Amino acid sequence: MPSTPPASRRDLVRGLAAGGLATHLASGTGSASAAAPVQQAPMPQAPAQQPPSAPILSNPQNRFPKPPFPAQSQPWPALQSKMNPVPDCGEESYRGSSRLAGRRALITGGDSGIGRAAAIAYAREGADVAINYLPPEQSDAEDVARHIRDAGRKAVLIPGDLREQSFCNRLVEEARRELGGLDILVNNAAYQHAQHQLVDISAEQLDQTMKTNVYAMFWVTQAALPHLPEGAAIIVTSSVNADRPSQYILDYACTKAANEAFVKGLAKQVIDKGIRVNGVAPGPFWTPLQVGGGQTEQGLKTFGAQSPMKRPGQPAELASVFVELAAASSSYTTGQIYGQTGGVGWP
Repeated sequence: MPSTPPASRRDLVRGLAAGGLATHLASGTGSASAAAPVQQAPMPQAPAQQPPSAPILSNPQNRFPKPPFPAQSQPWPALQSKMNPVPDCGEESYRGSSRLAGRRALITGGDSGIGRAAAIAYAREGADVAINYLPPEQSDAEDVARHIRDAGRKAVLIPGDLREQSFCNRLVEEARRELGGLDILVNNAAYQHAQHQLVDISAEQLDQTMKTNVYAMFWVTQAALPHLPEGAAIIVTSSVNADRPSQYILDYACTKAANEAFVKGLAKQVIDKGIRVNGVAPGPFWTPLQVGGGQTEQGLKTFGAQSPMKRPGQPAELASVFVELAAASSSYTTGQIYGQTGGVGWP
């Protein structure tokens, strides 16, 4: 006859529980109809968590102003504050999350347009920011500084002409000194002037375009490189015109192609120093570049209409791209051109 297997621990516990209950009932101290136990005060309940509110969604084609735009023109350099409509650079919408806490950034052309949007976003992400601009743009620059300081960060204003190499050197030195270091460099300043025919591009215009868009990028970066630590980021603003040039801004398009070549080549050169280099290639964006001679009269009126979005982009729509490329979380991203073209295509 097979032997009975030893009882398991679970069987012993069940048996003890059953025996205790039987003894309790047999002694008369308990029964199935025993009096209800003493009621205890209910434990306080934590307030019910409300589900997160649904994001405010809208058709991106309708989010910002569409053409036709009113006729307008300003002498170079144009002021953002005098544009109609005034570009949206995220002044009321951008919310930071400490992605750039403790960082120190220098942004050329940081008083308006795309540079302004990057400056505001960087400050709200925790960075101190120095911006460069031309002296006639002082009022726009002071307004940017207000937004940077309202975010609790340091703002450094450094006016000057990037077409002078000596100034580019002073710019980097002053930014580095005032910020206590430098680990983000954004080469964003640009000059653009539309002409119907190639023969209309004067030697003076060609020189201004090349020096502002290409020479300055070289000079500022050369001055900054010895001071950039491992983990630093360099960002260059290029354009969709580098790959899809408009017939009216040939000199500008050539400089934007040079910007992209610079990014891809320099990225290989400095990665062994722990420095990343990337570019941003916007499509049609509503900035002072356009009203200061950057578009023909008809081109300005219908600006952005040919894109699938049927409108130009606003600088606020680029802010997060500049943050992403500067953030340490993008540590595997270098030598890339980030296209933000409203559906036009590569880049």
